[in-house]
Amino acid sequence: MDLVELSRLQFAVTSLFHFIFVPLTLGLSILVAIMETCYVRTGNELYLRMTKFWGKLFLINFALGIVTGITLEFQFGMNWAEYSRYVGDIFGAPLAIEATVAFFLESVFIGVWIFGWNKVSKRIHLMSIWIVAFASTLSALWILLANGWMQHPVGFVLRNGRAEMVDFMAMLTNSYGLLKFSHTVVSGYVLAAFFVMGISAWHLLRKSNPDFFKTSFRMGAVFGLISIFLVILSGDYTAVVVADAQPVKFAAMESVWETQAGAGMNLVTWPDTANERNYVESMTIPKFLSYLAYHNTDAVVQGMKAFPKEDRPPVLPVFLSFRAMVGMGFYMTFLVILAVFVSWRGTIEKHPLLLRILLYSIPIPYLANQLGWIVAEVGRQPWIVYGVLRTSDAVSTSVSVAQVTGSLIGFTLLYGLLGFIDIYLLIKFARMGPDEDVSFLIQSARKEA
Repeated sequence: MDLVELSRLQFAVTSLFHFIFVPLTLGLSILVAIMETCYVRTGNELYLRMTKFWGKLFLINFALGIVTGITLEFQFGMNWAEYSRYVGDIFGAPLAIEATVAFFLESVFIGVWIFGWNKVSKRIHLMSIWIVAFASTLSALWILLANGWMQHPVGFVLRNGRAEMVDFMAMLTNSYGLLKFSHTVVSGYVLAAFFVMGISAWHLLRKSNPDFFKTSFRMGAVFGLISIFLVILSGDYTAVVVADAQPVKFAAMESVWETQAGAGMNLVTWPDTANERNYVESMTIPKFLSYLAYHNTDAVVQGMKAFPKEDRPPVLPVFLSFRAMVGMGFYMTFLVILAVFVSWRGTIEKHPLLLRILLYSIPIPYLANQLGWIVAEVGRQPWIVYGVLRTSDAVSTSVSVAQVTGSLIGFTLLYGLLGFIDIYLLIKFARMGPDEDVSFLIQSARKEA
């Protein structure tokens, strides 16, 4: 592998590993905040126990997410110095705001939430977890606006051999970035819902703390149902934006080779990239692809042949990742509807098969999230900034293949160890179950105003 491929592989390893923790942080922070809100409003000790139990798992995940996220930004200076030089004036702004505003809020108020039990009032303590949830979402906004600019660059000019920002509001209102943000965040909500339902299912199968985990299960199921439909809605609009801003990526996602009006969608397809066609095309829904791309059944969908070969992404990984992601989405939609139905009937413990399926389905939203990023990032190739800067021109010229190989091996081993520790701790504390006695948390350390 050459320097470019190794640098891409290293960034892929570190970013995909980091993104194991991000979606759970986004979703579980909201769920824990809702649980504590229920406790403050009702005084019901059950919700306090839920807050402590799920909050402990949230903190384990949060800590690993912070550690693994730091190394990503260092790579822009080490492995991608030419990229940083070329677009640093633009890309650096949202990352700087994320670090000085969102990360600062997270860092301060996560401390208040961890150490503030019986030291601040219940309402201040509740406010701290909501601020953590808000700050985590705000962090995702700035990072995804930066990534959205790479996908659909706006508000800049090329001057003195660099891209320079001339319209910050254009980046802030970039439809690609905003839709990427909304789709990513609500996908994290779905992941958190399946995380809560899966762990609750494990305990319900063992008849451990049934009231506690039935309530947790119901809350996760409702949260998941709302979130999965938001994922579908945001995904639909994201497809429209991709088809408009990156038509070659859309063609790769659906393995479309010929430009056609009123394009149908093939439910069964297999690409033949060597001959620029598909081996199989069957079960076609007439004009449906044109509707998905432009919300117009007669719209023209550009095929891969409309673009030079050197400007096309690798079709097979993009196509397979997209199809697998969509398939997992339908699977999760069916499961969460079923989960809401049985939990609100109060019969969830009478469906052990469903509980086992939900337990074994915890990895599914993780995989779907990772596949979504593969579609987004591999589908943008060969560009690092779409239509502006090629990936091959963005790599550092001062690092060697041996240096990147060594750091790649080091990162992989380190992240493998961190991943093992994370899974071990999550399983350990998830199996332990909630604290039975939380009276020490409800002793009034001070009178509320």
